[in-house]
Amino acid sequence: MKILVTGGAGYIGSHTCVALLEHGWDVVAVDNLLNSSRESIKRVERITGGRIHFYQIDILNKPALANIFRQHKIDAVIHFAGLKAVGESVEIPFQYYHNNITGTLILLDVMKENNVRHLVFSSSATVYGDPDRLPIQEDSRLCATNPYGRTKLFIEEILKDIHSSDNSWNFALLRYFNPVGAHETGQIGEDPLGPPNNLLPYIAQVAVGRMPHLNIFGNDYDTPDGTGIRDYIHVVDLADGHLKALSKIFTNPGIAVYNLGSGRGHSVMEMLHAFEKACEKKIPFKIAPRRPGDVASCYADPSKAEKELGWKALKSIDDMCKDTWNWQRINPNGYK
Repeated sequence: MKILVTGGAGYIGSHTCVALLEHGWDVVAVDNLLNSSRESIKRVERITGGRIHFYQIDILNKPALANIFRQHKIDAVIHFAGLKAVGESVEIPFQYYHNNITGTLILLDVMKENNVRHLVFSSSATVYGDPDRLPIQEDSRLCATNPYGRTKLFIEEILKDIHSSDNSWNFALLRYFNPVGAHETGQIGEDPLGPPNNLLPYIAQVAVGRMPHLNIFGNDYDTPDGTGIRDYIHVVDLADGHLKALSKIFTNPGIAVYNLGSGRGHSVMEMLHAFEKACEKKIPFKIAPRRPGDVASCYADPSKAEKELGWKALKSIDDMCKDTWNWQRINPNGYK
């Protein structure tokens, strides 16, 4: 079967392409390379010995996207493409709503025109906002607190409405928590454009000398060490979750929602110390004011994914830090 991966050159997209090729799927990938690199596709092919049919296009370009569907008999889509920085979304909300929501509507329209009715959607734990209970379950309150999170939540609602109107569609909505780590070869990993927004690439860039110190945003939260607690999940485990979800939607489940997380929270200081162990050096840090919108604790109950998909996060925070450091050490300037 042939799978279209939107955002296939990105961090999670590239690791998912590795998993797809290693499991014998044919892969077509599209990416506008706004926040990713063509080099990642080359390295995926090098890791797997497989081939990706890659197209540098924006999914907002409907004629170009439709042409790809005409060239390839697509069986299903894994949809990663989208802008993804919480802080930036507050500054430029129009671009986020236009890019993420309009892009998804165009993709769905092209899928419908070509009778492709299977989609795995890259959602996010940001749809829960400040959680009303922990651990977070799929039926927890949905209350996104920033434009990025709202684009994910609105797309989820769009997919639910589409399925309600036409049950020939099959959707898996994957709400994942904090992806970290890299492929064990060190050939592909997270390569943010500009200063990192996420913790582990920030720490890694400090460790490799690209950043002077880590800013820890708040040490007065109601947590054991005062720093925020998050559910970190290795990107390789996350990629495997997409394959499990892909297999599930071919059984015609209608629409299903899954948390993909480890089920355990780790504080910023815990991750910092684990990374220091991995790279065998001290990481300088400074305490900075809390960021607006940050919550004290956020971690998943992933039991539904284990029960229905047979999926479980297997890699530890030591694995996450070791693989992140291996990637950053080999590629101090990312893909450049």
